[in-house]
Amino acid sequence: METIVTAVELQTNPEGYLVNYKEWTQEWAREVASTYQLELTSKHWQVLEWLRAKHAEGVALTIRKVGASGITDIKEFYQLFPGGPLKISSKIAGIPKPVSCI
Repeated sequence: METIVTAVELQTNPEGYLVNYKEWTQEWAREVASTYQLELTSKHWQVLEWLRAKHAEGVALTIRKVGASGITDIKEFYQLFPGGPLKISSKIAGIPKPVSCI
């Protein structure tokens, strides 16, 4: 296990995903987002909250499900989290990497 060094130190796995998603904080999310040069907007927060809620429900997340969420479409999802939207947004949301991500 490794720890991402931020103002809030939380234990992560070797890929940088939180070990315990219940320890997630918005401050931690902002710091992780900054490593991707992302400034989180209200739309980002809506997506992150949706991801966290679905994870808590046990839903297997996919890009298609995010696109069908009613919060964002697939094109905007890619614009919000460029370079791997589900992988990056899941990491920022403090949830495990979805099985659908390589």
